[in-house]
Amino acid sequence: MSANEALLTLEGWYTYHNFRTINWEKWRAASEQERQAALDELNALIRTWEANEAEQQGSTAVYSILGHKADLVFMFLRPTMQELDEIKTAFNKTRFATYTEAPYSYVSVVELSNYVNNPGEDPKANPHVRDRLYPILPKWEHICFYPMNKKRDLQDNWYMLTMQERQEMMRSHGMIGRKYAGKVKQIIGGSVGFDDWEWGVTLFANDPLEFKHIVYEMRFDEVSARFGEFGNFLVGNVLNVESFGKMLEV
Repeated sequence: MSANEALLTLEGWYTYHNFRTINWEKWRAASEQERQAALDELNALIRTWEANEAEQQGSTAVYSILGHKADLVFMFLRPTMQELDEIKTAFNKTRFATYTEAPYSYVSVVELSNYVNNPGEDPKANPHVRDRLYPILPKWEHICFYPMNKKRDLQDNWYMLTMQERQEMMRSHGMIGRKYAGKVKQIIGGSVGFDDWEWGVTLFANDPLEFKHIVYEMRFDEVSARFGEFGNFLVGNVLNVESFGKMLEV
């Protein structure tokens, strides 16, 4: 192996973020009966997602999104890409989907970087590792999603660093994240070969200021300061059946 050998990663459930905007003009123009039928059908579909989660065969979270980029995000974790495709198709067939558009989506797989490991051991046999690879989405009050790359630019090329250099930097980077244990839940989706960026990062928190704090603090770490490239940030609030219904009242 060369000094800048590729890192072996651990993969878990496949991930699909389905962002939606609502066509409010079309939704208001529909009759009350039509709107209620669309909402009932959507709630029935959500109950099937909840049953899947109860069987620990995946997980789902639904959030509103602030700003102009989207109104909603449906985040899905499933064992296979085929299941994600079935979910996408089932949603697109609903009446509610006809009142929405899809400005953005993201496909990835839950990933752990295996920079620290015990040779000879199966990491997936570790319950802590399994919980991180096959997580149940926490449904905390707020969500933040953003895609990111590691820079490949002249002297700041992450992929030309040695394994030891990357290990040391990621160890320091991880120490910052540990300070937010219990405040921020992070799920990293590896998307090399799946989407336009290399990773999709999803954060959950009960206090939205924690998103600002952790992202800002990590910007001063060398991993982000020298090598981080970031896409758009999308942030929002958790939805349940009651709050979703209230959101759609016109």
